[in-house]
Amino acid sequence: MSPREPRAPRVRRQRGAQESLGAVVLGFESIIVFLGGLVVYGLKVLPAGIEPWWGIVGGVVMAIAMVAVSGSLRHRWALFAGWGLQVILLLGGLLVPALAVVAVIFGGMWAYATIKGAALDRQNARRAASPDLSNGE
Repeated sequence: MSPREPRAPRVRRQRGAQESLGAVVLGFESIIVFLGGLVVYGLKVLPAGIEPWWGIVGGVVMAIAMVAVSGSLRHRWALFAGWGLQVILLLGGLLVPALAVVAVIFGGMWAYATIKGAALDRQNARRAASPDLSNGE
């Protein structure tokens, strides 16, 4: 290929509703989890003998894990990893009860994204297989 020939555009992979909704939930949740780590640090609620700055480290690690999982949602294991992250965040509620509230809210959003997204993906696959179906059937 010479430098003057235009490159063919790369075809983007189609993302399903479950993958898209899950990525949005985990992306926003990662910001909140990072801020939760700052709260754990600021309140110094870690057990005696553990330095408060570990709260920031925990928040950063959780936020990075959520971003990594949100980018991997095309794989089935990432859905289970997302549920695992929700449980870990819920356990953080033992240190700061507000984290339990965040876990319940985002856990509900994660459940909706995975369950309803999968239903939408099945419905869209059924419509693609049988194009004569009208909307709503």
